[in-house]
Amino acid sequence: MSFSINGLDTDFQLAVFAAIMERMPGLVAIREQESGRLLYINDTGVKMLGTNDYAELELLIDQNQLGKGSADSRLEEAKPGEKECQWQNIQGETFLGLYEEIFLRSNNKDYCFFRITDYLTDRRFKQQLNRELERFGALFDYASIGILVTNQWGEIILINDFALNQFGYKREELLGQKVEILIPKRVHHRHEQHRDRYNAHPQSRPMGIGMDLFAVRKDGTEFPVEISLSHYANEEGHFVIAYVNNITERKKAEEKIENLNNELEAKVEERTGQLTQALELLKISKEELTIALSKEKELGDLKSRFVSMASHEFRTPLSTILSSAFLVKHYAEEKDQPVRNKHIQRIVNAVSLLTDTLNDFLSVGKIEEGKVQVRVSEFDIKDFFNNILQEMQELAKEKQTISYSHSGEATVQLDPSLLKHITMNLVGNAIKFSKSDGVIEIRTMKNENEFSLIVKDYGIGMSPEDQQHLFERFYRGTNVSNIQGTGLGLHIVNKYSELMNGSISCESELNTGTTFTINFQLETKKVPYQS
Repeated sequence: MSFSINGLDTDFQLAVFAAIMERMPGLVAIREQESGRLLYINDTGVKMLGTNDYAELELLIDQNQLGKGSADSRLEEAKPGEKECQWQNIQGETFLGLYEEIFLRSNNKDYCFFRITDYLTDRRFKQQLNRELERFGALFDYASIGILVTNQWGEIILINDFALNQFGYKREELLGQKVEILIPKRVHHRHEQHRDRYNAHPQSRPMGIGMDLFAVRKDGTEFPVEISLSHYANEEGHFVIAYVNNITERKKAEEKIENLNNELEAKVEERTGQLTQALELLKISKEELTIALSKEKELGDLKSRFVSMASHEFRTPLSTILSSAFLVKHYAEEKDQPVRNKHIQRIVNAVSLLTDTLNDFLSVGKIEEGKVQVRVSEFDIKDFFNNILQEMQELAKEKQTISYSHSGEATVQLDPSLLKHITMNLVGNAIKFSKSDGVIEIRTMKNENEFSLIVKDYGIGMSPEDQQHLFERFYRGTNVSNIQGTGLGLHIVNKYSELMNGSISCESELNTGTTFTINFQLETKKVPYQS
């Protein structure tokens, strides 16, 4: 089968010819040789000559001696089939180009097919391209970062001088080698998988994405790197550009900074510990100082209360003793004996009051020093309290009534001496703070595990504020006026109760009365009863 253009349909031949003519670069035209008439010129040629007027185009073709054969002396051989020529456009601008002409004959007529390529423009483009290539070469070869290009099979096809110095290779040792030659052997398998995935879905990857990467030199030593990837494709295939940055010095700096930070953190932690310890010591010292100041203040208050109390409690009985002793000597006759007895009794009572006051001081001192010992014995409850109340009856005011009742078991195991002091103090207070015709009620209750003592009066009572300080040393209620007392009695009662595993409570209301209740928790062990 013959593939000749003449065997094709004429219309199809013309269509092929028109498509080729319009697609050919530069000016393409056809002239009839005998008449010199311009038969065809393409759009590019019209643009190159600068006009689409037919008469002007024919004139420019004639002036430039185009399509009339190669006898023109201006035409010089450039290469087989092409000549270099000079031509002008409608504006008179001169250009250089490559001229080519083909002669053909049809229907006994000669025609010239000629073409002009804008040679100067092509040369300028090539020159510009060469300059750009030179710039690229400078950027590539003199960049201060390693650059290498690999093809889709991971083979190195380009590498710059900086990268060669980084890795210690010569160019011919790397070109055509797999890029894995620059990667530690322990990660070759993983890197090949990463490379295949990247080639399947290429995308730019900037530096500093948090991956710890290492490269290997020709001598086998490794160094840390950051790698940035980009890709491109052309008719020859797909390519990957890798920018390799040696970050050894930065890693050293980071390690140094990290060590400094660790040292600083350790020092801060040490200083913080020292500061915390100092603050704790300061806190303890502050607490100790606060306690010491509190004790000092309390001691000062106690001294003030003691001086105030002593000046009153000692001065009154001493004045009584002095005045009675002075009067006794004036009643020397026998008939004055009743008067003398009265003053002698006043002296005795005053001395007893002083003795009680001093005993209270001694009791508080023993309590504070821990010298009070509890001596438990079993005794009959009713006999014990009836004996105490017999003694207290002599201290009662005129028409005052003291009643006593007991319920529960008959005996109890407690310290009788301490319990007597507690009872006499509570009953004594009830007598002092009740009216002359008042009633004082005393009750005791005993079961297997507890013994209770209740002392109730209907006297002046106490305010809620006074009840808050009831058991403090030297404290006396605001409504006791001139009633004698040291302010130590209830403090001693409270301490003695605690020593015998007891707790005291008080219910009181002004001008209504007061009730003291003491509950003693008893041990189950029995002590032999002695009558």
